[in-house]
Amino acid sequence: MKLVAFFLFAQFLVCTAKGTDKIFIGSTPAAAAVRNFLGIAMSDSIDFIRWKITFGEASYELTCNYGIGKPNTNGFINGGKHIQLKGRLSSEKNIYRLLNEATSLFILNLNNDLIHLLDNNKKFLVGNGGWSYTLNNIAPEHLNSLNIVPSSGVPKDSMVFDGRTPCGVPGIVEEGKLCYKLKWRITLYQKAENSEFGKCRILGTGMRPYGKIGNWTIVYRADRKIFYELTDEYNKPLLHLLKLDDNILLFTDTAGKLLVGNEDFSYTLNRVK
Repeated sequence: MKLVAFFLFAQFLVCTAKGTDKIFIGSTPAAAAVRNFLGIAMSDSIDFIRWKITFGEASYELTCNYGIGKPNTNGFINGGKHIQLKGRLSSEKNIYRLLNEATSLFILNLNNDLIHLLDNNKKFLVGNGGWSYTLNNIAPEHLNSLNIVPSSGVPKDSMVFDGRTPCGVPGIVEEGKLCYKLKWRITLYQKAENSEFGKCRILGTGMRPYGKIGNWTIVYRADRKIFYELTDEYNKPLLHLLKLDDNILLFTDTAGKLLVGNEDFSYTLNRVK
């Protein structure tokens, strides 16, 4: 029923938008740069913010719903609080700048399917175990393109990534099985100093009760994209993760196409500091 409701909502948004508009949806935490732009006090208690942003040629419109999450639902206690904004939109290369009076919000256009919120220094905002700062096109093209070139530095230490995603990660949820979200904690252990491979542990909804132990390796593609390829202990492929930077990884399918999320979750993992 929830999937049907989301499909109808997405169809409504597509039909009511102008032909040249792009609409992105998703849920994020509430970093200082986001609160400042939206006019939300730092003292306000917020679990997450649910977004809908419509991009025109030189303008934007957005609506946000935010607050404390209502347990066992995807909504907010007492319905949360609402914000509606519209204003001027400018862009430079792949970065959008949304203006709200004297404040700005910077957003990176990863490709036509995905955008990612930035801080005031135009650096990636890093999410948490619940939500990321990636938003999703409601009419995705399912692309494998990426508008940035990630840095090619090799990890100097083991890394831990958390996140919650929809259920469309290939090979995780059995066909026909009900699923609302997947929880993830992925640890990439470094085998040796400046190594580009090592052991990994994958914990989460699809890996219960004890998780999986496997291997990871960095793969450099001809198109300059960088992947973390994860396999099980027998080297059977498990997960394909595209690097945005040292703190953010995106799930892809086996062909390298970026997975597109929904209003609740994106296919993004965030590094645990």
